Amino acid sequence: MKTMIGVIGGSESSQEVYAQAYDVGREIARRGAVLVCGGLGGVMEAACKGAQEAGGLTVGVLPGQQAEEGNPYVDIPVVTGMGYARNAVLVRTARSLIALDGSYGTLSELAFALQMGKPVVSLGCRIAPDEVARATDPVSAVEQAIAACSKG
Repeated sequence: MKTMIGVIGGSESSQEVYAQAYDVGREIARRGAVLVCGGLGGVMEAACKGAQEAGGLTVGVLPGQQAEEGNPYVDIPVVTGMGYARNAVLVRTARSLIALDGSYGTLSELAFALQMGKPVVSLGCRIAPDEVARATDPVSAVEQAIAACSKG
């Protein structure tokens, strides 16, 4: 079974965060892992785009009722109809997660991950609590996330 790495972050992002998320997605694909995210815009779209353009597989755990609501880089849409509650499904699916900048949805994913004992690596996520690992660039974020999977 392939390793599933979650990427969490806002549905809107700055150009800088978008570029970081793109590089995270690309690196996840380069290492042969599957990217799982919320499947919408912003960080999620950028990560999916990077992974898909690098030949990787992307899974989008969507909040609504339609597969078409996912961004164009989602290979496998998981339609939940659960709204923000889908964040628990996303976190449960991932072996480890990388958090980029976001808001309350990202905060809920961080909380679920910590409650479930899932490793989280922050790449500039200003809302990440102190017990979350930190990375300074996309490559080190993915390295830490992959390494955390092999520990658990």
